[in-house]
Amino acid sequence: MLFNSIKLKDLEVKNRIVMAPMCMYTAEDDGIAKEWHQIHYATRAIGGVGLIIQEATAVESRGRISANDLGIWEDSQIEGLKKIVDTCKSYGARMGIQLGHAGRKCEAENEAIIAPSPIAFDDDSRVPNEMTKEDIKTVINAFKDAARRCVEVGYDIIEIHGAHGYLINQFLSPLTNKRNDEYGGALENRARFLKEIVHAVREVWPTDKPLMLRVTAEDYVEEGNHPKDLAEIINLAKDEGIDIIDVSSGGVVSIVPKAFQGYQTKFAEIIKAKTNLPVVTGGLIIDPNMAEEILKNERGDMIFLGRVLLRNPYWPLYAAHQLKDDIEWPLQYERGKYRK
Repeated sequence: MLFNSIKLKDLEVKNRIVMAPMCMYTAEDDGIAKEWHQIHYATRAIGGVGLIIQEATAVESRGRISANDLGIWEDSQIEGLKKIVDTCKSYGARMGIQLGHAGRKCEAENEAIIAPSPIAFDDDSRVPNEMTKEDIKTVINAFKDAARRCVEVGYDIIEIHGAHGYLINQFLSPLTNKRNDEYGGALENRARFLKEIVHAVREVWPTDKPLMLRVTAEDYVEEGNHPKDLAEIINLAKDEGIDIIDVSSGGVVSIVPKAFQGYQTKFAEIIKAKTNLPVVTGGLIIDPNMAEEILKNERGDMIFLGRVLLRNPYWPLYAAHQLKDDIEWPLQYERGKYRK
């Protein structure tokens, strides 16, 4: 099943392999893509990845994780991103982008950082400014403007970054959201910011194109969110236009989870069952047979790969050999094709 196609809205992806967004920290302060980005992503397209999700791309300059992140907050950034997308699509991959805002986890100097509540990430981090209602509206509009640029660039899918302790996740988690207004407190209120962002994005993102949401399904703290909480949040927001969920975990507080092969798939199973939405699952999945088992047992619908694709951009070609699936190789590389 790993090499079966899947259809999301009008988008058909040739296999179930997803390249997870991984920051390259290679842009300059202007957030404009460089040749490195184009080569980096195109190599994975040549290697057989079905869907590439471009690294976290900031909707505001103060929303960057670092000063070297890609940006999509200005029209001047469109040209560089379009080169990446056009190249990857020409080699058979579908191309997505992760729209993000770091909130309190922005480490770019000279940026005033914001968050739902004035709580620092850890003892070494700055205390963010608590967002005003005007700040909230500004960020929602920034996501909307970024989505408009995504249409112009030519992305096939948008992933909204609601995970890993970044701004949307900061609103969703009771560990980081201590507000007393309509954006804090009860789970329904904590979901409001996400819901309004999805609504705003859908005003400009075509209805026939899928919209993905990445979530942190487990905070790894008893008082934090857990998979059932995230399923409830997704159910509150999904009617605004969410089509598929990318399930991850951690990052809200500085606790490192105990990771093992497939450690996040149980979270994905819970969210899939409780939301009736397709899910992307991953987390140290490096064995093609494990990926195949997850798909065959309907524990996930797509598999995201991260660091293994940094080590081996041609992992899909290797996986097909391991699973005895005779997929088409790039013509230029056929002489290197695995033989029985």
